[in-house]
Amino acid sequence: MPHRPHVLIVDDEPDFARGLSRLAAELFPEVVVAQAFSGAEALDCLRAQRVDVLITDLRMPGMTGLQLVPMALEQDADLSVVVLTAHGSIETAVEALRAGAYDFVAKPVEPEQLARVLGKGLERSRLLAENRRLRDVVSLGTGRDDLVGQGQAMQALRRTIATVAQSDYTVLVRGESGTGKEMVARTIHRQSQRAPMPFLAVNCPAIPEHLLESELFGHVRGAFTGAERDRKGLFAMADGGTVHLDEIGDISQPIQTKLLRFLQEGEIRPVGSGRTENVDVRVVASTNQDLEARMASREFREDLFYRLNVVTIRVPPLRERMEDIPLLAVTFLRNACDELGLPQKTVSPDVLDHLAGRDWPGNVRELQNVVRRLTLFCTGDELGMDTVRHVAVGGHGRTGDWLRARQAGCRGIAGGILGGAGDSGVAGAPGTPDGGQAGDAARAGRSGGAPSGGAAVAPYKTAKARVTDQFTERYLRDLLAQTGGNVSEAARLSGLSRVAIQKMLGRLGMDVGEFRG
Repeated sequence: MPHRPHVLIVDDEPDFARGLSRLAAELFPEVVVAQAFSGAEALDCLRAQRVDVLITDLRMPGMTGLQLVPMALEQDADLSVVVLTAHGSIETAVEALRAGAYDFVAKPVEPEQLARVLGKGLERSRLLAENRRLRDVVSLGTGRDDLVGQGQAMQALRRTIATVAQSDYTVLVRGESGTGKEMVARTIHRQSQRAPMPFLAVNCPAIPEHLLESELFGHVRGAFTGAERDRKGLFAMADGGTVHLDEIGDISQPIQTKLLRFLQEGEIRPVGSGRTENVDVRVVASTNQDLEARMASREFREDLFYRLNVVTIRVPPLRERMEDIPLLAVTFLRNACDELGLPQKTVSPDVLDHLAGRDWPGNVRELQNVVRRLTLFCTGDELGMDTVRHVAVGGHGRTGDWLRARQAGCRGIAGGILGGAGDSGVAGAPGTPDGGQAGDAARAGRSGGAPSGGAAVAPYKTAKARVTDQFTERYLRDLLAQTGGNVSEAARLSGLSRVAIQKMLGRLGMDVGEFRG
């Protein structure tokens, strides 16, 4: 049964504690809320039950809230502690923050403020728990060549590989570039009876055609200029094992013909030789090409396709297994630290959320390279958003391109507000086509002049809040319309937590009921 978030409210006034508990339960119905009426009782509750967020008053007889904070964190370092402070005692709240508290709420408690702080605390607890789970999973890994991922797509892939590995059939692995096709081929070999024998891989298009034949089948002395001695090809060297032919769709017609004969007869003839040799090799081929289309255009032999396509394994792209991104990132961070000879680092929940929210057209390979760059530029023990921003500002690769695009989009929206471009506030909306009035107004604001039309420039925080609320409301309406008001499904599709969605709905005064039925 999944863990339900637990909140513990500590106050020496029982009526206040119960009232605050009712308010928290109304704001977050999925949360279990309990009360304790002293610091000692709160510590007993923490020992008996895992708590995600602790909300404690500062002024209590006996053990004060300020004394409770470090003792609670000693029991659970990931606990999010929120302190309650009366007006005029902000200094004490600051002292509590220095002692490890996560945030504070001023009395009298306003529902909006409680929703904001408690929502952030619950989300922080969830992210820390997920980060801890990922570290545990990585620590149980059996090696760098393991397929990484716990989602349904990867579980199905593992089951397919385990079944295919027990046979000796030729396998065709299909998938987009960067999805890990060679990793699949290696895993098939490692789980098969051929595991003690060699596994050799060749990237077919990386070798010129006149050399690829020699690379695969070998050659004898004098077969061509520079052939000063006999040389075994990959098939002969891998006798008893497995050969992985990567990007098989790019090989030439003459090589296709020789490969077909090998698959049919199990024999090879080295370049320049008049004799054949029998070899026992399993072939695992892979491609990101549309082989059916290449057959239709006569670029790929139909008979070779059917020889290769005894068993097909499709490797899912990263967009179909987004839930695996945090685990992949943690694994790649560990590997990158080993490659660079660095002490192991941790990764912040914010960075995991950032990576999970990105598009990855280059799939797992692109994610791995981004994590390598971030590791290289990370100077501390934890990979945080400051490193992401540094890599982005420095223009080091695709991460920088992505963040700059996000920032450019934000500038366009801000321009709409500065120019008073109606309710949309979006560059390109009616009346502000692609750098029109809104862009002019934004440029006027930057140059010190008044925006066109005499519209006043809104304060930054007001403008930002307006854009954020407009975007959030439009996004939630589209999302909930698609899910029929199902918040759990909306959370799954958006990558947000149920808590975050409910908090946004409450803040915007939206009712999920209007999207149901």
